Amino acid sequence: MDLIQLVVTWLVVTSSLLLVAQIPFVGVEVDSYKQGFVSAIAFGLLNALLLPILKLFFAIPNLLTLGLLSSVFAFFANVVIFSVAAALIPGFRLRRGILSAVMGAIVLSVVTALANSFVYGLV
Repeated sequence: MDLIQLVVTWLVVTSSLLLVAQIPFVGVEVDSYKQGFVSAIAFGLLNALLLPILKLFFAIPNLLTLGLLSSVFAFFANVVIFSVAAALIPGFRLRRGILSAVMGAIVLSVVTALANSFVYGLV
C-alpha cells in the first residue's frame, strides 16, 4: 500500500466514523473532527497490533469449527478493537457500552465498505 492509498483509507475511515457518530441509535460519540482523525489512527494501529493476537487467541476455536465461525470471530475482534479504541481515545465514547461497540462496529464496517467501493470505484 502506497502513501496515497494509506491517506485515502485514513480519510475514508475518519469520515465514516464521523458519520456513524451522527446516527443516534448507535450510541457512538466523537467530540470533534480532530478526535475523529485521532480515532481513525487508533483503529489502524489497534488493527495492526491487536488483530494478530486476537486471531491467535481464536485459532483453536476456529480450527475446531473447521472455519465455519471465522466471520463470527472476526466480528468479535472488531468489537474488541472498537471498545479498546473508545477506552484509549479521549473524546471518543460509547454511550451504551458494549451494545454501542457492537452497533458501531457493524455500522462502521458497512459505511466504510460502501465508501471504499465508491472511492476506489472512481479511481
